[in-house]
Amino acid sequence: MTGYGVLAEVYEWLISDAKLPPAEFAASFDDVLNFLPSNAHVLDCSCGTGQLAVGLAGRGMQVVATDASEAMVRRTAELAEEFGASVRAVRANWEELPDHFQDSTFDMVFCVGNSLAHATGATGRGAALESMSRLLRPGGRLVLTSRTWELVRAKGSRLEISDRLVRRHGRDAVVVYRWEIAPHWEEEHHIEIAIAQIDATGLVLVRSELLSCWPFRYEELEVELHRVGLRTELSTFDLEAENYMVVANKV
Repeated sequence: MTGYGVLAEVYEWLISDAKLPPAEFAASFDDVLNFLPSNAHVLDCSCGTGQLAVGLAGRGMQVVATDASEAMVRRTAELAEEFGASVRAVRANWEELPDHFQDSTFDMVFCVGNSLAHATGATGRGAALESMSRLLRPGGRLVLTSRTWELVRAKGSRLEISDRLVRRHGRDAVVVYRWEIAPHWEEEHHIEIAIAQIDATGLVLVRSELLSCWPFRYEELEVELHRVGLRTELSTFDLEAENYMVVANKV
C-alpha cells in the first residue's frame, strides 16, 4: 500500500517546528553526518516532502531522493527548486531501487520517519533492507529511524488528538491519529492520520488518509540488518522512548 497521496499535500503539519527548515532537519543528524566524506553521495529513500534531502544538498552533498509516493516526489522537487538545491527526485519503492542505481553507489542511505513499517511484513521489510544494503558502498552506512513499536502496541487501538494547534502557511490545524492495532505482531495494522485545518472564518477542512503498516520488534530489526550485511554501530533504542535511530555499517 503506497498511500500518502492525500497527506502529501498537508504533510508539513506533521513535521515539527524544529525540523521544518531543511537545514535544521539535516542538522538533527549532525552526529552521523560526521562519518561522511566531502562531496558524499547520499540517498534518502523515504524522502517525504524533501526537508532532509534539501538540507543535505545545501551542505554540498550529492543527493538523490526517492519515495513510493508520486505526490511526495513532486513536493520534494518543488522544495528543492524553492531552495535552489540540486536534488535528483525519483519515484521508486524500495524493491525498485536496484533498477535505478548501481550497487555500491552511495556513502550513506537514509530511511527515516518511521517509513520502514510500511513495508509489507517481514518479507517486504527484508527486501527493502536488502535493496538499501546493495546500494551502499563497503563501509557505507544506513541511517534508519522508527517508532518504538513495542510501546505503540502496548497502548492498543486508540484515538490521539494533538493538544495544540499547528500553524503552517498562515493556517492552523489540529492533527489526529487513529490507531488500529491488530491482535498479532505479524498482522497488518492501520493508522489513519487526519489534518483538520481551520480557516479565518472558523471553517474546518479535513484531509485524512488510512495507511497500512506492519510493526516490528527491535530485535527483529537487528537480525534483519545482519542478514543483509549490515552491522549496527549506533542505536538509541529505549523501550520507554517513542522513537529511536539505528546506524548500521555495510560490512
